Amino acid sequence: MNHAIRNKALTGTALALAVSTALTACGTDGGSASGASGAKTDAAPSTRAAADVKEPLVATFDGGLHILDGSSLDIAATIELPGFNRVNPAGDEDHVIVSTDAGFRVLDASAGKLTDIAFPGAKPGHVVRHAGRTALFTDGTGRVEVFDPHDLANGAKPSARTWTAPKPHHGVAVELAGGELLSTVGDEEKRTGALVLDAQGKEIARSENCPGVHGEAAARDGAIAVGCEDGVLVYKDGAFTKVKSPDAYGRIGNQAGSETSPVILGDYKNDPDAELERPTRVSLVDTRTGTLRLVELGTSYSFRSLGRGPHGEALVLGTDGALHVIDPAKGTVQKKIPVVGAWQEPLDWQQPRPTLFVRDHTAYVSEPGKRALHAVDLESGKKVRSVTLPQSTNELSGTAAGH
Repeated sequence: MNHAIRNKALTGTALALAVSTALTACGTDGGSASGASGAKTDAAPSTRAAADVKEPLVATFDGGLHILDGSSLDIAATIELPGFNRVNPAGDEDHVIVSTDAGFRVLDASAGKLTDIAFPGAKPGHVVRHAGRTALFTDGTGRVEVFDPHDLANGAKPSARTWTAPKPHHGVAVELAGGELLSTVGDEEKRTGALVLDAQGKEIARSENCPGVHGEAAARDGAIAVGCEDGVLVYKDGAFTKVKSPDAYGRIGNQAGSETSPVILGDYKNDPDAELERPTRVSLVDTRTGTLRLVELGTSYSFRSLGRGPHGEALVLGTDGALHVIDPAKGTVQKKIPVVGAWQEPLDWQQPRPTLFVRDHTAYVSEPGKRALHAVDLESGKKVRSVTLPQSTNELSGTAAGH
């Protein structure tokens, strides 16, 4: 997709009523998880809610959430929640952050229920976990809230470090291991780069050499990368470094990092005029050397296709139905694991498509067209379990670590 935002109705009555004209597309340029203004967000937990869900997964569907056992893939609980909802790991082994039209809500996935903990605000955007802290960025206000996700176990809203960007924008923030806060710079019309504040809130670094800044990923040795329309911006050892794309327009808007690898995996688009570009190359950025390498996959993918394995391997779910396993150091595809049938990325970023979620040694892949969910063991390269779900699902996530 190009950077113009298209607000199209989702299929299904609940989502058709819930989609807001203010939504921004996270797969392209936005990432706001909100539904329609005024849409109801009161959730009615199903009577199937379980007392203890093992290694929870959370899949969204038209009108609610399924919570599944990560081993058996059995549905342990179903929660009704109107609107277009997005899900991200909260950072501990029990909770998931649900982005709704009213803001961020906390789901106790292990208990199979929504909690009363909420971080309200218009257009909730990116959720970033790093160095034991979780940062929420609310696009409509520019407000950043950072907390220790393990404090969620107390059942009350955790105390949070807060900061508000000078101007609201579709942004992202991450707290570094030393207490510094990195946040994007921009406004509703354009985004230009990032800044870093020290633990006391004083600005210590800034770079506005990153047009269209979007997304973030962390690499080994404390490096943080944010994507640009012409490469990536890397913050490491107290300074920003620009890694330029080989094309004048070479957008890297979505990234996946690993603390065991110095290399960031990113998408790569080089057609600024495309209604929806379906790229077949991914980018690998070495944060040690400041170099960028492109890898041809021979198949396209979507913004929900990127992940990292337990050994730092780069994972890409292709529209050919295979999980492509890439050695990030060599830049070569090591193997292809067939998982789902061939598919095509829909024009509307909110529409369902096969989605990858990786936790430990397991890759979970949804297949909405068949209402299916698959679990793949990354060590053996084998599909170990598949189930058929009651509804076609959209987003797929889970807790950060199993019990």
